Amino acid sequence: MDKIKKTKALKNNVYALKLLGKICPSAVFNNGFSQLLNYFGWLFYSAFFMRYVINALQNGSGFWEIMKFLGITVIVFASVGFYQVYLESSFYPKAHAKINKGLYTILFKKARNVELECFENSDFYDKYTLAMEKADDRLNNTVSDLLGTFFGGIASVLAFVFMYQVDRLSVLFILFPIIGNFVFNRFISKIDYKRNKDMTPYNRKISYINRVMYLAEYAKEMRITNVFNLMRKQYQESIKGVSDVTGKYAKKAAALHWFYVEFTFTFIFEGLLIYGAYRTLVGHSMSLAQLSVITSMMVSTTWILIGFTDSLNKCFKNGLFIDYLKSFLEYKEKIPEDYKGLECPKEIESIEFRNVSFAYKDEMVLKNLNMEFRKDKTYALVGHNGAGKTTITKLLLRFYDPTDGQILLNGRNIKDYNLQQYRKLFATAFQDNKLLSMSVKDNVLMGEEVSESKKNELVSKALKLSGVYDKIMTLPQGLETTLTREFDDKGVVLSGGEFQKVVVARAFIRESPVKIFDEPSSALDPIAEYELFDNILTSCKNHTLLFISHRLSSVQNADWVYLLENGTVKEEGNHKKLMAMNGTYADMYNKQAKNYLWKEDDVKKKSSKKEAK
Repeated sequence: MDKIKKTKALKNNVYALKLLGKICPSAVFNNGFSQLLNYFGWLFYSAFFMRYVINALQNGSGFWEIMKFLGITVIVFASVGFYQVYLESSFYPKAHAKINKGLYTILFKKARNVELECFENSDFYDKYTLAMEKADDRLNNTVSDLLGTFFGGIASVLAFVFMYQVDRLSVLFILFPIIGNFVFNRFISKIDYKRNKDMTPYNRKISYINRVMYLAEYAKEMRITNVFNLMRKQYQESIKGVSDVTGKYAKKAAALHWFYVEFTFTFIFEGLLIYGAYRTLVGHSMSLAQLSVITSMMVSTTWILIGFTDSLNKCFKNGLFIDYLKSFLEYKEKIPEDYKGLECPKEIESIEFRNVSFAYKDEMVLKNLNMEFRKDKTYALVGHNGAGKTTITKLLLRFYDPTDGQILLNGRNIKDYNLQQYRKLFATAFQDNKLLSMSVKDNVLMGEEVSESKKNELVSKALKLSGVYDKIMTLPQGLETTLTREFDDKGVVLSGGEFQKVVVARAFIRESPVKIFDEPSSALDPIAEYELFDNILTSCKNHTLLFISHRLSSVQNADWVYLLENGTVKEEGNHKKLMAMNGTYADMYNKQAKNYLWKEDDVKKKSSKKEAK
């Protein structure tokens, strides 16, 4: 577990206070005022109320005078009670909803604005997820603990002053709960930290096994193999590990807890009571009113100190969470999504990679790359895994910027353009795209602004081009069928090929001058692949088309092919030219051709039958 300095932890708590104050200032005010009233109640009852009543009785004050005082007290505290009930039943639920909305709006906007690299950086992503997890509750609790520390500290000082006024020696008994809370409780926290740290590997394994046992993707393995026995053995070993760690710290923890309880409660309660009784009954140097106030103050001071130290300790712990939150919110984006640059041209004449190099985590992926994509031409990127094909599309979409060199749109660096406008120039279908727990229609449209009357028509057309329309129309609600069963038990889980075709339909439906297909047929059979590429080439003839494919049979009709190897262009040209070169491309094509299990005539014949239907 990370640690931060106490001064930084306190500064982070102040940051949390300011952040919550911007989102919901009334929540900060009411939380603080509520805690102020609570501490006021403790001090009023112990330091003033008891002394007044006993002195009034001893001095022979009138009955109605005492009743008047009691009545006013009842009215005040009843009003405080009503206020507290209002906070718990009405104000806090509404305020929490406002805090949730306000904070997550800020967090989601930031998450949307940071560059893709942040999500692929494990250190950044870990801190991001820690900042996001129950952030609204934790921010609210952090501010509550900070206010509790502030008002608890003031109340502790006032309690000390009141006891000093009643009896100077009695303040020495306050040292016991101070030692209990600040010394022994601190040791207990250290023991808890070490114990939890030692338990972490076992608890993680227990959590993993619990998760595996109920997740659907592991159900088949559990039933067709003996892995359940292995999991059970690991689970039992982990439980034993937790037990052994508990035993390791048990004696020390028990001893510290004993000292904590004795110093925090027993010594001050029993000690101060014996001291007061001696002075009242033996020394006759303390009045009954003073004894009542001291015993009452003893209880109040103890709980005030416990509340103060508990809030203070939580402030230090909360400081780490706020540090994650603060680091995330104050992160300076390298490629901010809201970058307002030049207006993008409506017509794309060319996109050029000029001497582009790119390193990812100090590993060179692309080296001095030069290539060009012209208007209304079809381009293919081919090569072995790791050659840099997908990286090129990520650079093209400005998910990353080149380490060296530049990418030009119509002769101008793409960094100069408004990023959101620039991204709208591209319609993409990546092999690692995800389906969302929404309707088929929404999964294809992905929020595209289309008139309601044309949505079904355009979605149907896109699904037909990708080859999955017939399947979708057999589903219970057709285009309105929910994909995945995340929130809908009647939702549908598509096969790998069907999944991929829905993703491809997204690129068909988006009106953009550049279409990018990254391995659009990796999950398809050869016949479906042939039909898909035929539809891609036909429907995108008036677009700049770029596609990535391992299967070289699909790139024969491209106007230009770039063969990548080790992050650079090794060969380029059309299919005929590359075959004539008799180089790497020709060798790859000939090797793949030997393994084709279908003939083009058979494919065309089957496609024509489908069209006839």
